[in-house]
Amino acid sequence: MSDTLIRAEPVPSAPFVGDGISVIPAAPMMRYSLRARQPQALETLLGVKVPKKIGATEEGIACLGPDEWLLRAPTGSKIITGAGLPVSLVDISERAICLVVEGPRSAEILNAGCPLDLDKFAVGRATRTIFETVEIVLLRLADDRFHVEVWRSFAPWLWTALTTAARH
Repeated sequence: MSDTLIRAEPVPSAPFVGDGISVIPAAPMMRYSLRARQPQALETLLGVKVPKKIGATEEGIACLGPDEWLLRAPTGSKIITGAGLPVSLVDISERAICLVVEGPRSAEILNAGCPLDLDKFAVGRATRTIFETVEIVLLRLADDRFHVEVWRSFAPWLWTALTTAARH
């Protein structure tokens, strides 16, 4: 007899709200790691332009390296496999979650553990970086709103670190 598996989310579903800051788990989404030596191959596959400058974002696609992109899309989105094209497309939807850090103190709270100068991190920019010792992908969506992609196994620790920083 098998036990019923119940998926437990790694962070609370209720938002953390503090003085000038909120930390909220984002809605589930599809995530794909895209690799290609030539961005044109990805454009052919996806039917949209992909950002070519590292750190740029377009249409839910972030350029993370010279041949690496992260595609984030609504749950249930379908994309083709890329068969016959010189690309690698890997569904990494279950590997990570996204935390939305929002409010006038959002950059300050993220700078508690992130070495980047977020005052100089432009809206629309994305990068792979760290929060203390945990790898994250950071996307700036507005002056006071960031999406923080983190591996599911590190999410409870990151939630605690962010909310602790926000309390101080």
